[in-house]
Amino acid sequence: MWGSPPQALMDDTEDVSLDFGTEEELALQKAKIRHPLATFFHLFFRVSAIITYLFCDWFSNSFVACFVTILLLLSFDFWSVKNVTGRLLVGLHWWNQIDEDGRSHWVFEAKKVPTIAASTEAEARIFWLGLIICPVIWIVFFFSTLFSLKMKWLALVIVGISLQAANLYGYIHCILGGQKSISRITSEFFVTADVPKTGQTRISEDHTEECGKTRSR
Repeated sequence: MWGSPPQALMDDTEDVSLDFGTEEELALQKAKIRHPLATFFHLFFRVSAIITYLFCDWFSNSFVACFVTILLLLSFDFWSVKNVTGRLLVGLHWWNQIDEDGRSHWVFEAKKVPTIAASTEAEARIFWLGLIICPVIWIVFFFSTLFSLKMKWLALVIVGISLQAANLYGYIHCILGGQKSISRITSEFFVTADVPKTGQTRISEDHTEECGKTRSR
């Protein structure tokens, strides 16, 4: 008789697993902007270069001053997007390295990061929209400059297209991994706009994949 009550308690007891980590990760994933500084500078330099190009005549009559200012903004944008915002906002990185034989190799890297350290959908959308729309704007500037015969600005516009198209090309290769089609990945940018869930890979220019630890650049 003394043993029956404990048996009843054991029968009525259920094991409940509390996964606090999952709740924390979901809360962080729902946060709109987790890297506000990186998100700001991802757009600041490239948008500032476009605005300065459009309205520099209002503030200065010096072509050289406008040219140098826009060129600096484009250079800052190229460096920050390539080395900082790509890593923080979407977990991607690309670079060029020289091997011992002096040959140049392009490396495109996609990191597999824990969900708790991943970027949010809002950050990924801002990253890709800024990366795609701004080069298109510079292409529009190229044709407008060409048709209006403002040839002194043509070299600057070509530099703007080259620098921003280089980042776009590099990050598309990071996503493609030498396998997916550009049309498919373009649709993924606007439908999911999420960090790639594939394992960390490094794809060189000869389309070979290497797995390993991330090399900081």
